[in-house]
Amino acid sequence: MYPNDGFRELDRQECLRLLAKVVLGRIVHTRQALPAVQPVNFSLDNDNAVMLRTSASSELVRAIDGAVVAFEADEVDVRAHSGWSVVVTGPATVVTDPAEHARLIRTGPRSWVPAPDEVFVRIEPELVTGRELVGGRTIYGLHLMP
Repeated sequence: MYPNDGFRELDRQECLRLLAKVVLGRIVHTRQALPAVQPVNFSLDNDNAVMLRTSASSELVRAIDGAVVAFEADEVDVRAHSGWSVVVTGPATVVTDPAEHARLIRTGPRSWVPAPDEVFVRIEPELVTGRELVGGRTIYGLHLMP
């Protein structure tokens, strides 16, 4: 049963399972005291941390290293009026351990635009939330098919 707004809350495990199915998301951080959103490719690490791979000299790395950020990914079926959205909130840190960096070269996300000075950024999943809309929309609590 869906609440009146048509969305179902997802538990942590459902959220992580859905995140593992997609490769593109958005990182939300603060830039010059204002919210900033940037699309990024990513993967989940063994401990379910969100992993990014980017240039060490990028503005993004300077903005998020050591900061609490939000990361959002979703999947939408416009024709079926269904989809889901997951948000991971937690601290972002650049991976500095050489052994960890070497492991992530093999197992982590691949760069879409490789750079010579790439680093990995780990977002620890302190808060993981998600919502799903399945097969339609609701009006006044009634489930309508598209």
